[in-house]
Amino acid sequence: MKIFPKILLATVLAVVLGSYQHAAAQTQITEPDLIVEERVSTPLNMHYQSGLTFDFVVNNFGFGIGGQYRRVLAPQMEGIINLRVTGLRDASEQTFTDVFFGQQVVPNKFQRAFAFPVMTGLRKRLFADSVQDQYRFFVSASAGAVAAFSFPYFNDRNDNGYREQFNDNFEQVNDIFTGWSEGDWHFGGAGEFKIGVDVGRNFSSVTSIEFGYYMNYFPDGIQMMTPTQPDLRENVGPNENPFQFEDGELVLEPYFDEQKFFGTPQITITFGRLW
Repeated sequence: MKIFPKILLATVLAVVLGSYQHAAAQTQITEPDLIVEERVSTPLNMHYQSGLTFDFVVNNFGFGIGGQYRRVLAPQMEGIINLRVTGLRDASEQTFTDVFFGQQVVPNKFQRAFAFPVMTGLRKRLFADSVQDQYRFFVSASAGAVAAFSFPYFNDRNDNGYREQFNDNFEQVNDIFTGWSEGDWHFGGAGEFKIGVDVGRNFSSVTSIEFGYYMNYFPDGIQMMTPTQPDLRENVGPNENPFQFEDGELVLEPYFDEQKFFGTPQITITFGRLW
C-alpha cells in the first residue's frame, strides 16, 4: 500500500516537468515578428527653395572667398551658381624668408595673379534613405568661365624677364600692392568637383565642409615663372662670376614656358541661409 502513493507522486511530477519543458521549448523557439522600420528621406524642397552661402576656400594657390546661390530643382538635387576670388600660382613655387630683412622671396617667380571664376553646376544629395537628415552628404560638379589678373612680381628695370640681384642693377621685389598698373587680364575656363556634407538638423541654416579638385585653363597661358635664365659659364673658379656677358650685357636663355593649366585639391567651408 505504501508503494502506490510513491508511484502516483512520481507520475504527477513527470507530467508537470514534461509540460514545463514543452512550454519552455516553445518559448525559446517562438520569436516575435521582426519589425522593419521604413525610412523615407526628407525632400529638400520640403524645407526651402533657394539659398545664399558664404564660402571660405583653402587650396595650393592660397586662400579664397566667394558666394554661392542655390536653387532646389528636384527633391534631392540643387542647381548652384558660384562666384569667387582666389589666388593663382605655379605649383612648383617655394617661398624663402630673407634672414637679414625678413622679406619673403619666391625664386624664379615672374608674376603674381588672382583668379575670378564664375561657375554653374548641380548638387546631388547622397544616401538620403540611409543617413539621418542631420548629416546630408552631397556630390557636386560645376563649370564656367574665369578671368585672371596678373601683375609683375619684381621691378624688371631692363625688361629682360630675369630678376638681377648683382652689380648696379638690383631689382627689388614688389609688394602685394605694387605693379598693378603693369598688369594684364587673361580669360579661360574653370571647373571643380566636390564631395561634402551639410551638418545640422535645421535645413534653413547651412554649415558645410567640402573636399574637391579645382582647375583653371587659359588658352593663351600666363607667364607665372621667369621666362629666361642666365647662360652659365663652365669650369669657373670659386671667386669668378659664373654668368656669361656680351658687351656688358647678361646672356640669357629661355627657361619657363607660359602655364595654361592650373589645378589643385581644395577644401571649402560654407556658412549660409536657406529659405
